[in-house]
Amino acid sequence: MFLRRAKVTVETERMTLRLPMHRDHAQWATLRRESTDFLKPWEPTWSGDHFTRKAFANRVFWAHRSSAQGAALPLFLIRRSDQRLVGALTLDNIRRGPAQSGTLGYWIGERYARQGYMREAIEAVVHHAFTVLDLSRIEAACLPENLASRGVLEKSGFKYEGVAQSYLQINGRWRNHVLYANLRGDRRGKAPLH
Repeated sequence: MFLRRAKVTVETERMTLRLPMHRDHAQWATLRRESTDFLKPWEPTWSGDHFTRKAFANRVFWAHRSSAQGAALPLFLIRRSDQRLVGALTLDNIRRGPAQSGTLGYWIGERYARQGYMREAIEAVVHHAFTVLDLSRIEAACLPENLASRGVLEKSGFKYEGVAQSYLQINGRWRNHVLYANLRGDRRGKAPLH
């Protein structure tokens, strides 16, 4: 017998974080299109069918399957005041057993940047990961020159841990990334700025 897991939602002060749905395609495509120049320098190369309904349907299928299997928590950030999509955050590569960890990735639409939405979302998902999912470590990585991403991680309690060489292929090139982590019960003190 196949049992469906309840749909995951995480509430913040201004947003509901929930799994993507097929009906989100138009809002998602519009926000990604208008934020193309803002997002592309920090992301893997977009496929030729990036904006298509079929590619989005595959994304939705992956999100629901991964969440049901406990492998990832891919969430859309929906502003409650007007039901607008402002960005997305994924807790991926959830590892159980002795690791009890996951990796955080995120993006925000350009018109919603620097308004505190991502910090609000990260803090809520980290809390959910530690208290509901019982994870012990959340990792994140970003390009060294992405000062906005580094800032939101540090303001959200992540600590700098080092540099990974050729960590991810971003915008068509293998790039070094700075590594951050947030630990449940962290006693390491304030992160030095690097």
